[in-house]
Amino acid sequence: MPNTLSRPLLFAIVFIEGFCSLGAEVIALRQIIPHLGSSIVVTAPTIGFFLLALALGYQSGAKVDGHYLPVVARNFLIAAALTGAGLAGIAVDLIFAAFDPPALAYLVFIGAVLCPLAWLLGQTVPILTNLMQHQRTGEASGYALYYSTLGSFLGSISLSLLIMQWLGVSAAVAICAVLLVVGFALLSPRTWRAAVAGAAVISLAVVCNTWLRPVIETAYANYSVIPVNIAGALNPRAFKNNNSLASLIDEGEPRHYARYVEHIRRLLLEELDFHDRQILVLGAGGFTLSHREPDNHYTYVDIDPAIRGIAERKFLGEAALGEFIVDDARHFVVSTERRFDAAIIDVYSSHSSIPGHLVTREFWQSTRRVLTNEGVMIANLILDGKLATPYAVNLLATIESVYGRCAVEVLHKTQALSNVIVTCHNGNQPQQTSLYVDERNAADFDLARSR
Repeated sequence: MPNTLSRPLLFAIVFIEGFCSLGAEVIALRQIIPHLGSSIVVTAPTIGFFLLALALGYQSGAKVDGHYLPVVARNFLIAAALTGAGLAGIAVDLIFAAFDPPALAYLVFIGAVLCPLAWLLGQTVPILTNLMQHQRTGEASGYALYYSTLGSFLGSISLSLLIMQWLGVSAAVAICAVLLVVGFALLSPRTWRAAVAGAAVISLAVVCNTWLRPVIETAYANYSVIPVNIAGALNPRAFKNNNSLASLIDEGEPRHYARYVEHIRRLLLEELDFHDRQILVLGAGGFTLSHREPDNHYTYVDIDPAIRGIAERKFLGEAALGEFIVDDARHFVVSTERRFDAAIIDVYSSHSSIPGHLVTREFWQSTRRVLTNEGVMIANLILDGKLATPYAVNLLATIESVYGRCAVEVLHKTQALSNVIVTCHNGNQPQQTSLYVDERNAADFDLARSR
């Protein structure tokens, strides 16, 4: 076919490239959350690899010296297949199931899906700029970059704030794949081969993104409810958030809950003897902390607006007790004027991965400000059972730098990773410490003044 394209059509192609390239990056960041979390050590390299592949695509596109439209059409078709199949949830799950450790699976996903996709789309602008023969080079490249960046802006905003929120992640993947096929169709001759190729890629995208997985997708997480085996339990089931166990429940009497939930309930109701108290829960999980517990007033805060409805319909089978507020945990504790008798911190983006902004000294200081004078903070942490890793040592030290000495209870001491319940009282203050040694042993004096 001739290397000609009308100006509006050319800019439409460039717009689609920008929309889908940054859309693919946004989708990729969302799809790896269930497996690796959303920490900066995951997101930053992902963005870096994407930009590197994009830069290499620019370089490759600059070297193309003919057959401009067929090359871009081919790139769009391959990119559509990579998007529709490779970014689908089922494909990402299979990659992380097939390769171990997770870091290796991550590199496979980046190297086999995201980077090739960025490289192919990155060639678009330098190739199509060759068709703007009646414009200055600066004018041609400027307009091309304008429409590409405009597409990137609208892609990132619309996919993250509209499509993923209302239609789900799979819909975002399918939309990007279909748009790339549309670009392929605009660039290709009207032949039956082109029609068959486009239809095949669209069919692939539809099949991959309507795969019947026991997963409910939202913009923030994947949820599933699965049966589990618990001795003596009646119809026990687990509520999983991003492939991690968030809650357990059954239909017997008394109800069975996850061990850490039962531990926290016992702390609140029996050991602290809470009645008619205000309890804040950061991270909703399956809403089992307040399940059939009318003695106290619970306020759940979670960033995902869909989680309560999902938990009630698919997991609890009844309305969850307590108020539900959609907000980021840190924003809530920084901005609210309310005060609580207890704050339960149970915030995870994936198994054992707490978002980085929810482990800092500043965050724990903010949790303290929402407590009453004698309030208690209870954190559910997932750490190594021996509390010996740098993460465990430093996280516990960070909490105690704000609250002073806290109670630390390891629930699964023989396991590599365990729920660790940290209980801190607002009335405590961090204190300087001194060591007892034979030469100067003040233990008896300290014991006397501590009574």
